[in-house]
Amino acid sequence: MTATTVEAFATQTAIASLNFYRAHISPRKGFSCPHRLLYGGESCSDYVKRILTDQNFSAAIQMTPQRFKACKASAQTLKLQKAQGGCIIIPCCVPI
Repeated sequence: MTATTVEAFATQTAIASLNFYRAHISPRKGFSCPHRLLYGGESCSDYVKRILTDQNFSAAIQMTPQRFKACKASAQTLKLQKAQGGCIIIPCCVPI
């Protein structure tokens, strides 16, 4: 197997895993992607799938940890907003 064949296989396996996660696990976990809730746009699984589709497996490996760190920070922000009585769905109504 060549490197490009291995990468193509890894990409297709990762996309299939994301599709399984989105269809069977995500709906049952009880919460939505904090990054998507805070900023709108793509969930983390949508983001990773887009990187895999538009770029390649290596790019996804490099970019995913940064996105997950941002998602963790988003979760902490949402938790703080909720504790302060702010709106967790629409960030514009957070108390100033």
